[in-house]
Amino acid sequence: MCNLTKSTIQTGKKIVERKIRYDSTIVETDCKLLNINEQDIILFHKVLVPFTMKGTQHELTIPKDSYTLAYYWKEKPYNLFIWRDKNGSYLGSYFNIVKNTVIADTIVSFEDLIIDILILPNGEYFILDEDELPVSLNQFEDGFVHQALQTLTNSIKPLLRQTLLKSEKEFSHKDILSTLYVI
Repeated sequence: MCNLTKSTIQTGKKIVERKIRYDSTIVETDCKLLNINEQDIILFHKVLVPFTMKGTQHELTIPKDSYTLAYYWKEKPYNLFIWRDKNGSYLGSYFNIVKNTVIADTIVSFEDLIIDILILPNGEYFILDEDELPVSLNQFEDGFVHQALQTLTNSIKPLLRQTLLKSEKEFSHKDILSTLYVI
């Protein structure tokens, strides 16, 4: 349970992101706290190793020294990563379909439910990893993932637009650079 409040937190405090994959393996990433309230938390993570997100027809490479603004919600079946390059330019975004998000003093934990949505800078988006599901999307997790995916895709453009505008206002590149981002 989250017992942090804005009045008790400090921007830049270390927070661990714990992703529990569907196969029960765990991936932990050290992040820095940007903001928190009762229902959500926003973390910062510098990209130290470049990686490429691949869809069936498109891919997006996130270069070294880029950074992630990561949004986690307790009551939503997804989280969101917004990527910016080292100059602050928007590279793309990524929604994970998740469950059991827990926000605590030093950790954010969630269970990754395989399906993701990759959004390119031009707004095009692609559903990823459906081929990795152990059963059909309609049956997977008793339909929870299918329902979450439908809900998200029905509102993805305004949700992303609103979050991007808010992130640019609240976490400008200049502010990130001066407080958290060291090359």
